Amino acid sequence: MNYLASEIKKCQLCASVLPYAPNPVVSFSSKSKIAIIGQAPGRIVHKTGIPWSDKSGDRLRNWLGVSIEDFYDTQQFALVPMGFCYPGTGKSGDFPPRKECGPTWHPLIFKHLKKIEFTILIGSYAQKYYLKKEAKKTLTETVQYFEEYLPNYFVLPHLSPRNNIWLKKNPWFEQGLLPQLKKKVFEVVDGINPPNKL
Repeated sequence: MNYLASEIKKCQLCASVLPYAPNPVVSFSSKSKIAIIGQAPGRIVHKTGIPWSDKSGDRLRNWLGVSIEDFYDTQQFALVPMGFCYPGTGKSGDFPPRKECGPTWHPLIFKHLKKIEFTILIGSYAQKYYLKKEAKKTLTETVQYFEEYLPNYFVLPHLSPRNNIWLKKNPWFEQGLLPQLKKKVFEVVDGINPPNKL
């Protein structure tokens, strides 16, 4: 596993098209129990080299009901985005994750993650890649029918603060999905307090 992580850190597949020098951001171990697959690192995460070390990460940890210590414990969580490097920003936000990472690295990583009990798919890129034809036409519809993908997958919307409008329009998400997600995380992750009743 250490060899694989070091190989990923040296990856130069997209170097010619990235806005900065490659800095793959990923975290996992052979003992990881929950896989979290997001989109791609943002500008802040690119600088820190730490997955989810931004406001989106704060929201994700709140949704999961876990501490920072538990979140970054690779024996609990594997943090494997669809794109490992910051892809740059356009007029409407960050560019999509590079398409090279998923096919190149995900099969090699998940080949070694034998203890994964379920996977969290965040955003349309992760959902379309893993759910394929089972994904609905829109992200909202996929998340709304989240129970269809259980127990293997939990599907979540994007975590950016820009998504606050979506959360307000879809109160069923926080009322129906999040309590089930927190309950499942509590059942799997060692040593955390039970989730608060919502």
